[in-house]
Amino acid sequence: IYRKKYLYPNDVNFAEKALHKVEAGVNKEDLISGRCNCSELVIAANDITSRANYVYSFFASLAFIAGCFLFYSFIQTYRAHRRLAWLDCLLWVFCGFQLLILLLSLHAVAYRPNCLSATALGCAALSFFINTASLCSLLVLVLMAYVLTLDPPSHAPLRKPAVCAAIVILTSVLISLLLAGLRGNYLQDKHICYMDPAGSGVSYAAAKMCLAFLIPYILQAGLLIGGCIRQWKSKGRFLSGSEEGPMFLTVTVVMFLCLLFYSITLVRGAYLEKTEKLSCSEQAFLIVAEFVLFSGSSVSLLLMLVMHRPCRENLHGVFRQLRDCCRRPGHVQTNRNIIAPHIEITDTLQDIES
Repeated sequence: IYRKKYLYPNDVNFAEKALHKVEAGVNKEDLISGRCNCSELVIAANDITSRANYVYSFFASLAFIAGCFLFYSFIQTYRAHRRLAWLDCLLWVFCGFQLLILLLSLHAVAYRPNCLSATALGCAALSFFINTASLCSLLVLVLMAYVLTLDPPSHAPLRKPAVCAAIVILTSVLISLLLAGLRGNYLQDKHICYMDPAGSGVSYAAAKMCLAFLIPYILQAGLLIGGCIRQWKSKGRFLSGSEEGPMFLTVTVVMFLCLLFYSITLVRGAYLEKTEKLSCSEQAFLIVAEFVLFSGSSVSLLLMLVMHRPCRENLHGVFRQLRDCCRRPGHVQTNRNIIAPHIEITDTLQDIES
């Protein structure tokens, strides 16, 4: 299709469509005169985004299955014990927000290498829900760090579900509304929809980096450092010796790296958009960074499935059941012979009477 459009560079209509499609820093006269070969640039950029789309779709599918199995495992644990530990409740909520982010990321998968076309208000609403879900998951990680490092008593305010839910949801909604206000004009007609457009300005990108990335991780770092000092003085174990400690650290590091990469890329793209028009390759790099951001949720769910002991044991049980079902009916199983009990009575009537 692209080759067909660019075979006739002297056609003004085709050149105008190409200029709108590419959205790159290319001179209009150069494009019309054919001095700039934009078809190869567009094809190369679409090839990059398509490959990133395939990779992310694979991991997102695995993560969605893992998230559903995590919910199943938590339900089984609750049915067995009629209660869930506070950390398990936080993990359950975190898993739910990660699944929500995966579902919201379908807009990036369904339309690539093209982009979703929506009104500015609809695109801002999509960005609002993604930011809210992402912030909620990060604040849940902050609560997990608080519980693991400081080990508060059960009557502490931050161990009450209603208080935690109110703090997490209200804080996330307020920050997302602030970011939506910095996003820009909502009265435009339909246009290409990006979750965080580079045209929103450096102020929006910097505000999102600070509010939706730096502040939650500064809180986590402060809690971890304070907990380390407290447990070092009391000669206690790091993260209270909890089994969820290594899993929490692994998940939070993965989320940190993905958010760091996306935030730096967004700020860089906003700066380039301010100084000069983004090229095809730079716009494709922003799209790849968006996939990296969503991949953090996928990897987190997979890590939780592997590192959380009850979920891992349930997964092993499912594999054992599948292995037993798939065995051939006549297959001889070693060490599985069941011997029927045989009771032999040797006492005689004289022995009983005596």
